[in-house]
Amino acid sequence: MKIATSWTTDPGPVAVIKAYENLVAQLGAMPTLFIVSCSVAYKVEEVLTTLRARAPQVPFHGSTSCMGVMTQAGAHTQDGRGLAMFGILDPEGSYGVGAAVIDEDPRVAAQQAIQTALDMADCPGAVPAMVWMTAAPGCEEALISGIASVVGDDVPITGGSSADNTVTGQWKQFTHEDIFSNAVVITALFPSTEVMFAFHSGYEPTDVKGIVTKAGGFEATGEKGFATKANGRTLLEIDGRPAAVVYNEWSKGLISDVLADGGNILARTTLHPLGRIAGHIGKVPYYQLSHPNAVTENGALSIFTNVTPGDEFVLMQGTIDSLVSRAGRVAASALETYSARPKDVAGALVVYCAGCMLTVRDRLDEVVDSLRSALPNTPFLGVYTFGEQGCFLSGENRHGNLMISVLLFSK
Repeated sequence: MKIATSWTTDPGPVAVIKAYENLVAQLGAMPTLFIVSCSVAYKVEEVLTTLRARAPQVPFHGSTSCMGVMTQAGAHTQDGRGLAMFGILDPEGSYGVGAAVIDEDPRVAAQQAIQTALDMADCPGAVPAMVWMTAAPGCEEALISGIASVVGDDVPITGGSSADNTVTGQWKQFTHEDIFSNAVVITALFPSTEVMFAFHSGYEPTDVKGIVTKAGGFEATGEKGFATKANGRTLLEIDGRPAAVVYNEWSKGLISDVLADGGNILARTTLHPLGRIAGHIGKVPYYQLSHPNAVTENGALSIFTNVTPGDEFVLMQGTIDSLVSRAGRVAASALETYSARPKDVAGALVVYCAGCMLTVRDRLDEVVDSLRSALPNTPFLGVYTFGEQGCFLSGENRHGNLMISVLLFSK
């Protein structure tokens, strides 16, 4: 197992070619698997054409990232531009990539994509060590369910939702065959070495909490309710009161100015998301986060995760310093979980929330430094996403916001 990365902030095809050649030179051979991420400032068609011409037989997993990317060489964003490649050389492993457009039934799309990935890996019916997932934002929970229906609930899923620079739907997902704007791309990983992973938030719970009593897309039928639409990402009421009013009280007036007419609150709520208990380590809970992004005209909160009546939300709190340091802490947690040493790691994939990235944008070099400290002399690719997927210590695959997911490949 050998891993290398390369990067550029130049948008031209010549720079992409040089980045590819640099990657191959580091590996000493054509990679077994390509993972590529770039901001939407790049012409994805040119990137795909350039790489496909040079590595037509290599499985290729691509997506767009908010404003840029990061690697062990630094944070790469110049005027909203940045591209990086992550290459795995593992002749004894097997890798396959599949994609499907997300139509009326996201679960079916995920089933089709994972099956294509397994077939490409020449491992139909086999259980992969890990699934790497990228999708358009909007229905990640259903996609995770679809993958699990094919490979089982025990296969960890890691990844992040594709992003753009302005939250205007310009994100892309791509493979060696095609480019999409509303699809799921899945890589089935059968590496010859062990994979290690961790999925965390960098936030602490406060002492205020409440029960969801009404949510868009759901009807109450007892404690939890059932979905009546594809998505349920509108939080209407907490404890029988308008959700935005309750959140404003909890956050001590953070969104007072938009309560009457509604409006975007994405930036101001980054340090104050909502959390649900996802499990416990001993008696200590850990949380799945939801990021409020807008107040609607009827006093509801729009969030980036599904919510159902009966869910209990806790107001969470974070700091700039915690967002800067947590990438390294999550990487260190993955090592600790598997009793591994940094020198055992061949490379890492890091999913870092775009909302957090924008909040600490002037300190991204410190984020990279935290990862370098946890994984010295280790190549890694970091992407900035509009939703994060990962596997908690309890074994549950979840979709969350404002979180970080780390996948390590051992040597």
